[in-house]
Amino acid sequence: MSYNWRQVKAIESTNKKKFLKQNETLNDNSGIYFLTRIDENGIKYAYVGQAKHILTRLAQHMVGYQHIDLSLKSHGLYNEDNIYGWKAEALNFEQDLLDQKEQEYIIEYANKGYQLRNKKNGGQNGGSSQIDEYRPKKGYRDGLKQGRKNTIKEIANLFDKHLNYSQKSDKPNKNQEKAMLKFKEILEEYK
Repeated sequence: MSYNWRQVKAIESTNKKKFLKQNETLNDNSGIYFLTRIDENGIKYAYVGQAKHILTRLAQHMVGYQHIDLSLKSHGLYNEDNIYGWKAEALNFEQDLLDQKEQEYIIEYANKGYQLRNKKNGGQNGGSSQIDEYRPKKGYRDGLKQGRKNTIKEIANLFDKHLNYSQKSDKPNKNQEKAMLKFKEILEEYK
C-alpha cells in the first residue's frame, strides 16, 4: 500500500492527537519518552526512547513494525475503557544529553521491576549493548519441561496442605523404599 505525503502527514496528525488525548503534556521538543503498561496479571512493561521530536516519534510508533510498535497497535493507548493499554510520558532534555539520559532511564525502569521492551541499553551513537541475549524461542520440549516442573510444584503444594503419604506395607521392600525417597526428593525440590 503506497501513501502520498498528505496521507502520511494526516495519519501522523491523527496519531499525535491520540497521544495528546491520553497525555496532554506531551510536546514535540527533544527528550526522553516512556511507554508503560500493566497487563491483566499485574506484570509491568516499559519502553524508554529518545527523540528530537517526541510527539512525532510517538506517532511514528503507531505505524511502525518494531516490537514496541506492534505492541502499541495490539494493546492500544491507556484510557478508561482500556486500562491495560500503554501510557505515554516524556521529559524534555537538550539533544546532546539524550544518549546519557536514555541509558539512565532504561536502568531506572529495569530497577523498578519493569520488563523492558527495549532491545538495547540505549544511545544512538553506537556502543550500545544488548540488554539481554537474543534467546531463541522456547520449543516444544522446553514447554514439556516447564509443564513438568509446574505440575510437581502443584502436587507438592497439595500434599503439604491436604494429604499424607505412606508406604503400602509395614515392612517396605527395597523398591518401595527407593520410590518413597524419590517421591520425597521430588516434593522437596519444588517447594
